[in-house]
Amino acid sequence: MKGIIGKKIGMTSIFEPNGRQTACTIIEAGPCVVTQVKTTEKDGYNALQIAFGEKKEKHTPLPLRQHFAKASTSPKQFIREIPDPSLEKNLGEQITCDIFQEGEIVEVVGTSKGKGFQGVVKRHGFSGVGEATHGQHDRSRAPGSVGGSSYPSRVFKGMRMAGRMGAERVKVRGLKVVRVFADKNFILVGGSVPGHNGSILIIQN
Repeated sequence: MKGIIGKKIGMTSIFEPNGRQTACTIIEAGPCVVTQVKTTEKDGYNALQIAFGEKKEKHTPLPLRQHFAKASTSPKQFIREIPDPSLEKNLGEQITCDIFQEGEIVEVVGTSKGKGFQGVVKRHGFSGVGEATHGQHDRSRAPGSVGGSSYPSRVFKGMRMAGRMGAERVKVRGLKVVRVFADKNFILVGGSVPGHNGSILIIQN
């Protein structure tokens, strides 16, 4: 498995050679630096720890500064781990977006947009209780009954109710790499990816 950390820039659309218009997400992918190589002998599994985004040294704790110094790189803003059974990269090596080819299928991991506290209609797609007539008053977006009375005298766990929505880890599979701009560290992925513009993503396959 190969992967890279990126930042969502925005969306655009391009025209394929056959004239079909495709909606794409622009992602600034890398460059990333390998800051730690985890092996089965030492850590119990094979993985690469990679870092992305520049950060001022005065805003970086001393243990992290020393950690980055081992990889001979400046402090970075984001650190993520990519499973890599083959361990093709070495400590301090740079990973750029040209590890992906046009037409390749990837999966993108990110944090979805936070929606705040939402009711059952928006959060779970409820249709509300009844209609606006027949004595109903301000009930069109109400959740309705949530539990029994004498039995079971409680609300079951997992009942769909109002609450915080969004801001969850989301993985979108089966996205196609439409374009790779290695000189600008940009890749265009067909379709949408989780998160707002500027959010951090992991692109892997």
